Amino acid sequence: MNVLVGDIGGTKTILAVFSSENGPNKPQIEKTYHSAQYATFEEMVKEFLDEVNLSVDRACFGVAGPVVSGLARITNLTWLVNADSLQSVFNLSAVALLNDLESVAYAIPILSQDDIFTLSAGKSEHGGSIAVLAPGTGLGEGFLTYDNGKYCAHASEGGHVSFAPVGALQMGLLAYLNARGYSHVSFERICSGGPGIPNLYAYMKTTGLEEPPWLSEQLSAGNDPTPIIFSAAHDPARPCKLASATVELFVTILGAEAGNLALKILATGGIYLGGGISPRIVKDLQSPAFLEALRSKGRFRQLLANLPVHVIMNSKAGLLGAAAFGLTIPTP
Repeated sequence: MNVLVGDIGGTKTILAVFSSENGPNKPQIEKTYHSAQYATFEEMVKEFLDEVNLSVDRACFGVAGPVVSGLARITNLTWLVNADSLQSVFNLSAVALLNDLESVAYAIPILSQDDIFTLSAGKSEHGGSIAVLAPGTGLGEGFLTYDNGKYCAHASEGGHVSFAPVGALQMGLLAYLNARGYSHVSFERICSGGPGIPNLYAYMKTTGLEEPPWLSEQLSAGNDPTPIIFSAAHDPARPCKLASATVELFVTILGAEAGNLALKILATGGIYLGGGISPRIVKDLQSPAFLEALRSKGRFRQLLANLPVHVIMNSKAGLLGAAAFGLTIPTP
């Protein structure tokens, strides 16, 4: 049995075919597309299937956005992905749509040791719930629960909950954003690559840290400030306190929210950090600031200190997770 699998994003989409014979870790064929070049998702799928010339029985797609009643609108695109329409147009027996964090979560049980980097070994409880956070363009959150011998992933929009500042610096950040018209400041507003890093950087400039001229030039010439700020923070030849302080604040806030999610679902199975940012800042996540913020929860400090904390290093975890789920869709 062949399953059509996709990881759909506003910038790029990966389509692949997986088989029940080879399992969810090894696609038969895989292609990456620039999403904006296609008017509809159906147009992209048709081009892919015509090119690979493989028959598929069913499909599973992870999408960057909430899925409601088999429908999903993709952030930064005009696409409406409709499971029923896809099933009809491509004559499939079944089509499943997953939130992108559900897809990443479903990959966790099938990841190899090479796919993860351990920040804290802790002690994992068999069948314990697992927390998943994915800072990228936004801040995705999800979790896994164990039932009847297998893990089930759950979507969440937890990245949009209200930011809870800790200490004078973070309270100043909240006041700074409030003053700029953000009556509701979510964790995603400050703990992501899209709005988050630029907001933190702009705030840290107000604390008296100076922006060097060479960095000003790079930021003025670039379209996306986030990778420029990360690069400046990690440049040993030209140390930039403003950039490094921005990343340290980011890591501290991410740690605090990871601890929040872990407590809410009692993540005795561990905490996993995915998304596009986490693998790129592993050294920053190894700093004491991250784990201290994660564990600094009063009476529950020791519980959190015992939890394993990992970084998902495999950039295609979302695709593998969608494949793992797609291969288990019951036959109608």
